[in-house]
Amino acid sequence: MTDALKRLSDEGVAIWLDDLSRKRITSGNLAELIDQSHVVGVTTNPSIFQKAISQGHGYDQQLTDLAARKVTVEEAIRMITTADVRDAADILRPVFDATDGQDGRVSIEVDPRLAHNTRATIAEAKQLAWLVDRPNTLIKIPATKAGLPAITETIGRGISVNVTLIFSLERYREVMDAYLAGLEKAKTAGLDLSRIHSVASFFVSRVDTEIDKRLDAVGSDAAKAAKGKSALANARLAYEAYEEVFASDRWAALDREHANKQRPLWASTGVKDPSLKDTLYVDDLVAPNTVNTMPEATLDAVADHGDITGNTVAGGYDQARADLEAVKKLGVSYDDVVQVLEDEGVEKFEAAWIDLLNSTEAELKRLAPSEG
Repeated sequence: MTDALKRLSDEGVAIWLDDLSRKRITSGNLAELIDQSHVVGVTTNPSIFQKAISQGHGYDQQLTDLAARKVTVEEAIRMITTADVRDAADILRPVFDATDGQDGRVSIEVDPRLAHNTRATIAEAKQLAWLVDRPNTLIKIPATKAGLPAITETIGRGISVNVTLIFSLERYREVMDAYLAGLEKAKTAGLDLSRIHSVASFFVSRVDTEIDKRLDAVGSDAAKAAKGKSALANARLAYEAYEEVFASDRWAALDREHANKQRPLWASTGVKDPSLKDTLYVDDLVAPNTVNTMPEATLDAVADHGDITGNTVAGGYDQARADLEAVKKLGVSYDDVVQVLEDEGVEKFEAAWIDLLNSTEAELKRLAPSEG
């Protein structure tokens, strides 16, 4: 069952699970995925935690204790989510040690309502790193304009970061610049650069969803022929940008200080269009020193019928440019698409966070001890 996953891992793609819950931890499922399915990391987001906490009774005991202490709903959420991340980090610690800190990582996101507030994002990142208190944590910071200086400052303090919600090639280059600036800041502060890690989460499937919707509106044969190609093209050109930046003189100076490259992470790799192969965004984005974080359904699909045939990114840059150019000629604005996706991404995580607040508040009230 896991031959394709092993081949993927052997090609230099780190397989991370895009999900976490208390049940997954306590049942031994996460340990099993690490042992049998080559999973070497975990990513979370507000939607994942909202789903986990609202389903079942896995959090009842902790919620009962928090209700007895009359904590605020915000404090309750942070106690619950950081407990899950801490436990997952402990399960993944052997992977972290075996890979010298490269993998065995668990990500936790800053409050998405802070996405446009640089100072608050930095403060939240520091707080989360302190709360989880595990070396194999990544703090997720969104790649908004306000997020960029927060990335630099957080990296500069020696805190490892997962940069999330990257859709555009221009913004991705700004993210890499922010990371290098953070490493330079850390170097000036005398920190050990070899202990600082980062991934840049470049979102995939949502690009096809948005562009293909616009191509459907165009309706021509050329528009139909262009569907299902933009997300892969965008991601492949992101990898080309990664190769350029990490072959630069600026990087070479940091490399001499034993800094780690910021790996591209393919996010949103579950296929949303049923007409596309369900392993498309895994099979066709194989490249060394990348991460692919998958929902479990995609992980299972790859294990069952993934087609891993070696590097499927190198050599595809000219075709990728041609695919995006074809979309542009059909009247679909790339710049508008990526801005819409960033705005929607922040809004969706904010909405999930608010849902999480509301459902947690209801649970705290339900489990609150009666007075007297």
